[in-house]
Parts: sequence; C-alpha cells; structure tokens
Amino acid sequence: MARSPFTLVAAVTAAVPGAEVTGARALTADGDGRFDSAIATLADGSELVIRVAADDAAAVELAEEALALRALTAGAREILPFRVPTALGETRVGEARALVTDLMPGFQVEAAHLPAGRGAAVSVGQAIAAVHALPPSVVRAAGLSVRDAAAVRAETEQLVDRASATGRVPARLSARWRGAVADDALWRFESAVTLGGIQALSFLFEDDPHDGPQVVAVLGWRGLAVGDPAEDLGWLSGAPDAAADVLAAYTAASQRAADDALQARARLHAELEFARWLVHGDELRRPDIVDDAAALLDSLSSGLRADDLRAAATYTGGVDSALDVLDRVPATASSDIDTSMQTDAYRPEDLWHDAEADESGDDREHADPNTATGSLRADGHEHTESPTASGHASWDEPTQDLTDVAGVRGSTRDGHDGTSARDAEGAASTDHQLASAETDSDEAQRAARAALQRWTRSDSE
Repeated sequence: MARSPFTLVAAVTAAVPGAEVTGARALTADGDGRFDSAIATLADGSELVIRVAADDAAAVELAEEALALRALTAGAREILPFRVPTALGETRVGEARALVTDLMPGFQVEAAHLPAGRGAAVSVGQAIAAVHALPPSVVRAAGLSVRDAAAVRAETEQLVDRASATGRVPARLSARWRGAVADDALWRFESAVTLGGIQALSFLFEDDPHDGPQVVAVLGWRGLAVGDPAEDLGWLSGAPDAAADVLAAYTAASQRAADDALQARARLHAELEFARWLVHGDELRRPDIVDDAAALLDSLSSGLRADDLRAAATYTGGVDSALDVLDRVPATASSDIDTSMQTDAYRPEDLWHDAEADESGDDREHADPNTATGSLRADGHEHTESPTASGHASWDEPTQDLTDVAGVRGSTRDGHDGTSARDAEGAASTDHQLASAETDSDEAQRAARAALQRWTRSDSE
C-alpha cells in the first residue's frame, strides 16, 4: 500500500537532522511502483524529495545512488556545467530504505522527440562530454567500478554467450554480435567516467532566450563508474532527429582522443539491452519476459540493414523498429536507472520564456491534444504514460501545511565547407551563403522551441 506524503515527509527529519518541514505534497511524476515518494517543503522555502524503496531491488538502487552522489565531491561538481542531485540523508521508513535529495529543476524530453539543431541536442552532447571529462579518481576514491577496454570487451562477450545459450537469439544477431566482439578495431578506446547507460530522460532542460533549451541538471547517477564512453551514447539509436548533432557537439567538446569506433560500440550497447532483458528473464525463469525479449530481438534482426558493426559506422535512426521501443524495455538490475522521482512538475508558463512572443504577441503554436507526446514530470520532466503508471497529480494539488504539527523540528540546513572569395562577387556570394546558413540555424532553433513548447503545454491541457 502506498504511503501518504505526510507519512513520508515525517521521515525527512530523521534523514536530515534539524529539518524544519512546513509542507508536504505528492510528486506529480508517475513512478513505476518501485518507490513511494513525496516532496517536503522546508521553512526556508527549499524543497526536498524523499524516496522509499518498495522492495529489496529498489533499496539496492537507492544505496547505489547515494554512494555515487556522495562520490561527487564539491570539486567534481564544480567541473560540471549543470546541477547534480545532492544526497542529503538516509533513513528507514519501517523496514524500507529511504533517501532524501534536493529537488531538481527543469523539464524532460523523450529521445524520439529531441529536436535537431542548436539548443537541446548541442547542450546534451556537451553535457555528456563534461561527464566523461571528470577525473577517474572521483570513481576510484569511492570504490566504484573501474573497467578498461579489455574488461568491457570481456563482459560483452559473456553477455552475448549467455543470451545465445537461451536459443532465443536470431542467428543473424548472434553472428553480428560475435563479429563485433572479435573485431579488435572496436575495442581500442580510452575508458572514461560514465553513467553506465544514460538516457534522454536523464537530462533536465530550461529554455535560454538566445541559445534555446539548455541542460541545467542531470539525473541517474547510480551507474557511475569508469568504463566505455559509448555506453552513454547507446540511447541515440532512439533519437533519429538529434543523434548527429548530439554526436557532433560531444566530439567537439570532448577532451579525449578520437575514437572511430565510438558510434559502432554505442549501437552495439543499445542492441544488447534486449539481450540483457532476455538473460534477465531466463535467470528468473519468467517465460513472459523471455518471450517479450525474443520478440524484440526478432524485430531487431528483421530490421537490420547490415550484418556487421564497423568502426566509423554512422547512426541511421529509425531503421530498426525494435529500437523504437528500447526505452520501454524494463531495465535489469544491472542497468535500471530511475529518473522520475527527483523533481516535480512545473507549470508551463513558469518554465517557458519566448522572446519572440514577448515582442510580437502570443502567436505560439498550440498543442494538439491528439498528437501531444508527453507531459511535464517531476522536476519538469516530460512524462509519457506507461502501462505501470498509476495516474498523476493535478497541477493544482495543494501542499499540506504542517506548520502546526507537533514533532517537526527546525533546520539551519540549505537545500541546495567553404573556399576563399577571389573577387568582390565571390565575397558577396560567400556572405550570402553565411547569412543563409545563419537563417537556417535560427529556423531550426525556432522549430525546437515550438516543439518543446508543445511538450511543456501538454500536461496542462
């Protein structure tokens, strides 16, 4: 039975000694049933999120997240150009583990709807590069996993062997994956600090009036480790519009040596998520999971345009129907990253700043309720309805006043390609081309804003 927000925030004072809780409300984001969660409002106006594990697996996730967040010292956080949640305290609610973090701002965009062009796609690429630029000592000092290229390759080979042993992997896929593992050119990379499976919903955006949507926070840190940077790019297989721009921005911002096999390994890691789902079901002796994974693998196999993965391969977003549902494959214990309960939803009018509308009036596009793809989630995240969703709170859900409740204590803690012109005519032509390119870029940014605006409006309709 789900715990009430009042019950949950009462435990905040145990996790954060001296916290003066003055209000409680439910998160407007839908979870997947693995956590009970609520938002606690403190006397200083800051807001905290408490999450309580619903089972042992969820408890392990909270423990891993707390460890990873604490590994991010003040110095490490200073390197990053965005915010990261802070683990403020842990406690028990009954026999269940609970973790308290600060509430993150921003809104989410699903991978399939991430727009191309400057703005969101470029900012995401830069954000991933910033994570990969963190010093490996951050991970080592916390005792977290450190894997070099050889170790990543060995783990991949083991996964392929285990999945193939079930007899449910199409021969075409099995041969494809084994060929990739055997290709030395794919595994010559420099390991880096990674999030071990970052997803589009890990990024929280706010709109900049000049640069478009920018990443302001990143969630999903429990997989923090040193490993293959391509693992954090696998989700781009599901982002056909933005993949090229994300990769270009990532490469431009990266301080690492060139990796011609990066995209091929990222694609491999994306495909292997289905193999992990298959192995997971086989280990649990769950025929329903095995059948679901096998169906996805059959779809992936039938949609492939090539039978091998090569260095310097490129993304061809949308060619494989199975990858369209990659984000809906329940992650296994080794890769599950929940980003739904570390922030709360914002009203679109509070989030959105449209400089053009300020000057020329409100001529913005209105979302079509029949085509809207998502809604704002907690911390402004976009949310797409899931079969496991239990319904979301309305915008006007009140915060329960706890000011006069006995036993709630005070706190002093802060929340926290061109050639040169040879003559005047050539110069004029070049200037015209540059102006045209700039116009195209501006058009792309406006299109991105229009799309994001529709998403941010969809939850209030």
